[in-house]
Amino acid sequence: MAEQRTIVITGASDGIGAAAARQLTAQGHDVVLVGRSPDKTERLAEELGRPYHLADFVEFDQVRRLARELLDAYPRIDVLANNAGGMFRPQTSPDGFDYTLQINHLSPFLLTTLLLDRLIASNAAVVQTSSAMARGGRIDVAEFGTAGRRGEARTYSDSKLANILFSNELHRRYHEQGLSAAAFHPGAVASNFGAGASALVRYSYQLPLMKLFLVSPDKGGARLTFLAAGTPGETWQSGAYYVQSRPAKPVNSQAADPGLARALWERTEELIPTP
Repeated sequence: MAEQRTIVITGASDGIGAAAARQLTAQGHDVVLVGRSPDKTERLAEELGRPYHLADFVEFDQVRRLARELLDAYPRIDVLANNAGGMFRPQTSPDGFDYTLQINHLSPFLLTTLLLDRLIASNAAVVQTSSAMARGGRIDVAEFGTAGRRGEARTYSDSKLANILFSNELHRRYHEQGLSAAAFHPGAVASNFGAGASALVRYSYQLPLMKLFLVSPDKGGARLTFLAAGTPGETWQSGAYYVQSRPAKPVNSQAADPGLARALWERTEELIPTP
């Protein structure tokens, strides 16, 4: 086994997050669970004998509290897996943003930057759960963050494109200081994805034909495990986007635009209020 690592997984109470947590724990890593649901997260923590933290990414204050807890509890963080996310019907968060955009991009950005000094000191890897739906994303930095403008599916695509751009910019800014970053597509996973979306999206995702294209949470989780347990520069390359645990071409021409990645980072900093 590779050296034991402290691996923080958000969105760990269900789906690929829970599957990866089980796999990584079985490999002997110190897995830290972060979830929104108290019941689900506590049950998994009891099953695995692992510590857990609760945070709903729809509120920045909860993300800030989570960051403080992680910094207090873990002197070293070897991997941060930004896995929490989903597609939600158009609604506005307490912080004034679209639910999907805040949970999928803004809050993971905030958590990562709050932990950044610890991550750099740990020569850590930051893993972003993106999606092939980033193919349909389109980011206009000047309009980015405007709630409800593009509808739930398009906002989801935008947020998954933002995940890739964020990963690219993390690599550009901090790889020389020892930080590594990658984004990946887990596959279309048979999970509760879309549970918070509109009835049409939920129905479409549950169609019998759709099930033919879904992979199990264990298989999707294995793609997260591959990056979290792997070694940057050896088993995977920082700054890359992975599909089926292999480097893939960008799913969207914007995903390979370094100028857009820098501008999106700066825009995201503008959107998130500082204490």
